[in-house]
This record gives sequence, structure tokens and C-alpha cells, in this order.
Amino acid sequence: MEPLLQHLERFSEVLAVSRTTHVSTWDPATVRRALQWARYLRHIHRRFGRHGRIRAALERRLHNQWRQEGRSGPGTAPGLTNFQSLGRCDILLAVRLLENRALGDAAYHHLLQQLFPGPGVPDTDEETLQDCLSRLARRRSAVHMLHLCGYRENPVVQEESLVKTQAELLLERLQEVGKAEAEGPSKFLSRLWERLPQNNFLKVIAAALLLPPSSPRPQEEELELGVPQTPGEGRQELVRWLLGKSDIMVVFCRNLPARLLASVVGRHPALSRVYLGLLTDWGRHLHYDLQKGSWVGAESQDLSWEELYNRFQSLCQASPPLKNEVLTTLESYKAQDGDFEVPGLSIWTDLLLALGSGT
Repeated sequence: MEPLLQHLERFSEVLAVSRTTHVSTWDPATVRRALQWARYLRHIHRRFGRHGRIRAALERRLHNQWRQEGRSGPGTAPGLTNFQSLGRCDILLAVRLLENRALGDAAYHHLLQQLFPGPGVPDTDEETLQDCLSRLARRRSAVHMLHLCGYRENPVVQEESLVKTQAELLLERLQEVGKAEAEGPSKFLSRLWERLPQNNFLKVIAAALLLPPSSPRPQEEELELGVPQTPGEGRQELVRWLLGKSDIMVVFCRNLPARLLASVVGRHPALSRVYLGLLTDWGRHLHYDLQKGSWVGAESQDLSWEELYNRFQSLCQASPPLKNEVLTTLESYKAQDGDFEVPGLSIWTDLLLALGSGT
């Protein structure tokens, strides 16, 4: 066990140095040994992922290193903070070396040969590393696409296919984040909400929640990447995040089109309950104007009667269970208001009458 822990400490130092100008002294042999070291630790991650005692010992050592980082200088590297990070230490090393301009030409070219050996190379680890680097490149491209789509008004970039691609990349990233990062999916999504154009991000979230379940990955691949094994985990994280962010949930339900929201909440009952609650709250803010003969809001930001009706109508055109839930809710509020059948006395009566007549 002790030699393994020493290997872990030495590689942490190598990983930290890979971000500095000291790599200018590295030759091709040094790059090759560093990558071999990283692959060895990834092998340890695969081999002892379910070995409680060894995994706990490695977790303690990594945790202690992480806590001592501020006092001991660059002896530990951000990113190698828990046992899950061992499964991607080769990715961390490769990305840092690729981004470090201090790496010499000979060492850099050897790094590329190691990462992309070309066809005919049967090394499984090499192929897996290439796949991981490709996923990382797609992830960064997704962030760029989200920025691009939010700042252009050209309708071409708002195509359904583009939003669907962004949604697929978002779900893939959420699966990869899983438990592999200390902050978890919730903080990752909150960072995206703060940094990206919010209207487009809402559309991407809605598209992700509507994507059909994907086929589960092979178990070995999931163990290597440290992602959840349950299909649809990314969508569950999105639902949990929305439910935990009431202010964002209000924006989500207020800004997205009625039909799109009806489709989303029809797939996710937890969201339908919140959406229906918001609609009834917004309905209570309307009062009947005798002169205009219609329901109006007291404030300019209040939902209009037309929009409120359209949103309830979209829900009633969804799946039968959701339609029944909506009508039952409206009937209940109508009864609480006095069960009037005359228009203009209860907004719930008027909604039921309008929904029944289709007007």
C-alpha cells in the first residue's frame, strides 16, 4: 500500500509541474514516462474502484494533499482531489501539456504521437484517451455554441437541430460531472446559468428534458469515466436543479412557449405540479374589469388573461393524466370560490368555460 501512495504523491507533483514553465526541460522520454504513470493510476482506479479499504486509503491521502496545498506550494495539483479523479488523470495531464506553450517542440510532437498514434494501434488505453479528449473538445464547443446562439438574432442558428445538439452535449456533460467533481451537477448548472445567455439556456434545458432516453453505456466505460450508470441521470439532475431554484423555475415557466412547456411537464410530473401551482398563483393576480368585460392584471408584469388561457389550454391538450390533473385543480378552486356558473365572478369558472368551449 505504501508504494502505491508514494506513486500517488509523485504523480501529483508531476501534474502540478505540467502547468509550469519547468516543462521546457522535458524531453520525449519524460513525456512518455509521465503518460505511462498516468495510465498506471487509471488502471488503479479501474482495479480498486470497488475495493473499500484501498479506495478509502487513497481518498484520505488525496484529501490530505488537497488540504495542504496552500501550505506546501505546488506539491498537489487542482483536479486530482478524489478517487474518481484517478480515472481521468491521463486526461488532466494531456490537456495541461497541450495547453502549456513552454513545452519544447520535440516533447510536444512526441505527446501528439502518444495521444493520436493513428490507425492500426491496438492499445485500448490510447483509444480511450482519444475518446475522452474528443469529448472534452465537444464540451468546449458546446459552450461556444451556447454563447453564439444567444447573441445572434439570425433564425438559422435557432434551428431545432442546433438546440438538440446543445441539449445532447449538456446531458453528456452532466453525466460526466456526476460525482466526479466536488461541486456536483447543481453548481455546474448554476455556473452555466450565470455565464450563458439565459433565454437560450432555457431552451436547451427544455430540449434536454424532452430527449428520449439513450441506451446505457457499457459498464466498463462507465467505471472508467466515473459517470452515473442510470440512463437519464442527466435529465434527473436538471429536474432537481430546477426544483431547487425557485427563481429560475419561475423564469423557466414564464418565458418558454406554452406548448413547449406543456410537453416538458408532461414528461416530468414533478415539474407539472410546480408549473400548475405557478399558473394558479398568476391567475389569482387577475381581477374582472366590468368596463372591459375581461380579466386584467393590477400590474403590468401580471400574466394576461389570453396568455393564462393559452397555457392552460396547452396543458389540456397534453397527455390525459396531465389534462385530468389540470381540470381537477380548476374544479377544486372553482368550488372554493362558490362554485359559480356565471361568467365574471370566478376566474376558475371562466377558465373552465373557455376550455370547454375551446375559445
